[in-house]
Amino acid sequence: MNTETFEDLITIEELCEILSIGKNTAYRLLNTKEISAFRIGRIWKIPRASVTAYIKLHTPSL
Repeated sequence: MNTETFEDLITIEELCEILSIGKNTAYRLLNTKEISAFRIGRIWKIPRASVTAYIKLHTPSL
């Protein structure tokens, strides 16, 4: 059974807040597909799991 819910999708504003980046940088990450997401009309929908994967990929191991 799939346990994901609609709360697992975040907005561009939430992405900016989570990563402490500006909108231009956020749009660049989405347009270059560094963070997987999709659009509904003009609105970006970003899976929270994509953001988590991006953070893990760019966090150096200790």
